[in-house]
Amino acid sequence: MNPPLIPDSVTFRSMKDAGPHPIARRLDLIRRGGDPQVVARLASGWAVLGDRQPSPIAGCCMLIPDPVVPSVNDLDETARGLFMADFIRLGDAVLAATGAVRINYLILCNQVPELHGHAIPRFDAEDPGLRRLGPFEAYDFATARRGDGTGRDADLLERLRNALVKTT
Repeated sequence: MNPPLIPDSVTFRSMKDAGPHPIARRLDLIRRGGDPQVVARLASGWAVLGDRQPSPIAGCCMLIPDPVVPSVNDLDETARGLFMADFIRLGDAVLAATGAVRINYLILCNQVPELHGHAIPRFDAEDPGLRRLGPFEAYDFATARRGDGTGRDADLLERLRNALVKTT
């Protein structure tokens, strides 16, 4: 089942330079069918398994808008609503697929100045001191294992896809 594309009535203000930025590059890879981490096409963009998966919080996902914009503030009101609804749908899917007790929703755009949202599962089994911190403060994402949608994470990817279908 293919989720609906962004309606023609929705307008996005485009980035002046979508050039070599990481989210724009990732979106190009996704559009070419070359990203094995894709969970699903949603109304506002693409749900993907995160590139890095710290073991205590495996199941980290991202929502990447299509087209890429600098921030949520660069979307019109309708597009903002679509993005945020999809973001929460993705969080619901992560909860269902991982058994997490909550989702941390983060839209930072500080290091990567292109809109993307992180839906990060949090678990009761985490160290209590780390669980109180934000995920990027608690865990070293740079050294975490890489997500692997065709290998180790294939089952997780399928559970995420199935959970997203149930939220439509």
